[in-house]
Amino acid sequence: MSEAETVFGCRWLFKRFGHWLAPYRGAALLIVAALCVDLAYENLLPLAFKALIDDAIGPHNAAVLWTVIGGLVALCLTAAAAATARDYIYAKLSAQVLHDLRLAMYGQLQRLSMSFYSRTQVGDIMSRFSSDLTVVENAIVLALPSGVYSALGVVVTALILFALEWRLALLSAIGIPLCLIGPKLIGARAQSAANEMREQQGALASLIHENVSAQAVVKSFGLQRIALDAFAQRVAALLTISRRANFLAYLMERTPNLGLMVFNLSVICLGAWLAFKGHLAIGSLVAFQGLFLNLSQSVAGLTWVVPNFIQAAAGMARIEELLGEHAEIVDAPGAEPLPRLSAAIEFRDVSFRYAGQSGGLDHVSFRIEAGQKVAFVGASGSGKSTVLALLLRFYDPQAGGVFIDGRDLRAAQQATLRAQSAVVMQESFLFNTSVRENLLLARPQAGADEIVAACRAAEIHDAILSLPEGYDTVVGERGGRLSGGQRQRIAIARALLRDPALLVLDEATSALDAATESAVNATLARVAGGRTVVSVTHRLAAATGADRIFVMDGGRLIESGSHDELVALRGVYASMWAKQSGFRLSAEGDWAGIDAARLAAMPVLKALDAPLLEEVARAFVTEQYAADRMVMQQGDPGDRFYIVVRGSVEVLRTDENGTRRVAVLRDGDHFGEIALLRDLPRNAGVRTLSPCLLISLPRGHFLKLVGRSAEMQARLARALAERS
Repeated sequence: MSEAETVFGCRWLFKRFGHWLAPYRGAALLIVAALCVDLAYENLLPLAFKALIDDAIGPHNAAVLWTVIGGLVALCLTAAAAATARDYIYAKLSAQVLHDLRLAMYGQLQRLSMSFYSRTQVGDIMSRFSSDLTVVENAIVLALPSGVYSALGVVVTALILFALEWRLALLSAIGIPLCLIGPKLIGARAQSAANEMREQQGALASLIHENVSAQAVVKSFGLQRIALDAFAQRVAALLTISRRANFLAYLMERTPNLGLMVFNLSVICLGAWLAFKGHLAIGSLVAFQGLFLNLSQSVAGLTWVVPNFIQAAAGMARIEELLGEHAEIVDAPGAEPLPRLSAAIEFRDVSFRYAGQSGGLDHVSFRIEAGQKVAFVGASGSGKSTVLALLLRFYDPQAGGVFIDGRDLRAAQQATLRAQSAVVMQESFLFNTSVRENLLLARPQAGADEIVAACRAAEIHDAILSLPEGYDTVVGERGGRLSGGQRQRIAIARALLRDPALLVLDEATSALDAATESAVNATLARVAGGRTVVSVTHRLAAATGADRIFVMDGGRLIESGSHDELVALRGVYASMWAKQSGFRLSAEGDWAGIDAARLAAMPVLKALDAPLLEEVARAFVTEQYAADRMVMQQGDPGDRFYIVVRGSVEVLRTDENGTRRVAVLRDGDHFGEIALLRDLPRNAGVRTLSPCLLISLPRGHFLKLVGRSAEMQARLARALAERS
């Protein structure tokens, strides 16, 4: 929106209002007609004074007096009825336009591709539905009717003024445009300031959203002061631009009023002189002054609504920016339905990179036969989740192609791909509605018996019946009223209700505790029969039963085969398996132990002999943590060595620049080994990302065991030196 396209920054806004009002032209014309009736009364009232003074009161003409009074009463009643009808019609019209806007925005969010959400902050999207839509609503509901009325008033009143007394009207015609020079000069700056204010409000909303989501980290690390300082800086920036934007808006309203005061005084003086000289009747002077006051009020009304329009233009520009986004993943012209998977899924030399980000795929090719169960494994960022994103067509490859039964997904209708696919994610999202309605999202036409059958298959039916209102129990925001295992089983039931040919499991159990994970994995293995199952997991124990395992590294497929074949290969998979092996878990998942041979693979402990390693292995104790819990704080005493048996944790380091993640550790990883030999404070904090089962070794106990052998102490000292 350029300055050349704006009048006070608003011409573009009026075009957009015209677009959204176009479907309701009939109602809009009725409103304009009612406004004209109101204007007629407002302008005929001053003219009535001319008739009353010059033609009725002066000559004592009773007929004219009662005719004028009767006409005014009739016109007043007509204007009142028209105004009431106008308010009713406009209330319906404005509500409908805002309804259409909200639907269009929300519908656009459903159409946009995943790439939009990866680059757009949630707070920025929310601000378009809140602050941006609010200023647009104010403009439509309050400013637009006043603006239209004032604009019509200026035109109609000016014409009547010229008909009544051209000399005074000419003075008004010269003066009023001069009053609008100030707003014209200020308009572009006010528009720019309003745009910047809207952007700052969106950034502030994103900051608040991020802070609320990260409260566990904020409180654990005592980051309240840092968070408050960052917020204060953002608020200070908003304060500065808000002052400027608001002042410019007020200045646009004030400058015409000052000009009108001067010209109103000029009209009174000139009119009085003309009447004094006998060139103007007294009634005409009174009528002209009344009409000029109407004209002044109309101009003032325009200047009053302009700041509202400027703010609305900034808000509407951000709304139109959202509506103008183009979905990157769309059905190609002539796209055909995709038949149910019956032969194979193929990636043929697929390459893909996320815009402006690392990660992706590099010339990846593989084939999955229909009915096979396959697993993709690898480190974080290896490309395994990208495989799923391309398979579900959240993105399209930049080279190569993804094929189902020989058909390129880019030539198929997306809806037919999604209709035969179901996804169970790491944190399966449940909407804040009933269990039944969450299940019906998979297949709205499903009957009660089908819902129950799916829930029985997912082994969640009895648990649902135990809820206060059974299947009609509202699950809360993100399913917060249910346990993690219950949420995941409902997600499995939802997937089964879809009767998918392709079942996609994206770290489907990694966010669960060990006991629940084991039970859910057993359920998944049982219900997957007859379907093609593609899973992504970092926990290799969940992949051992797969027909084929694909090992990803740096966006490339580096190994594939069955579990036994890959272990025998002694490659990357075998190394990963060795790291995650050597642990013993209780059936309930509340205890874990470690084998001495597994300890021998660790750099610091490999110096110990086998008998001592056996004793050290028995000295480990089990610790369980829920998600979002601190295992240690930066600066805590370093007195314990940890090994991650199940789950994932993040290592966080805080300095003058804030807190940043330096590593993510998963099954088989360890941390804090220096604490076994040196009494140093922790140089980082560790927080759980999922329910975790850890084993730990206290330094005191370890030193007591090692202290019995001078040779072992010497070996440890050398190992520590190498490690340092």
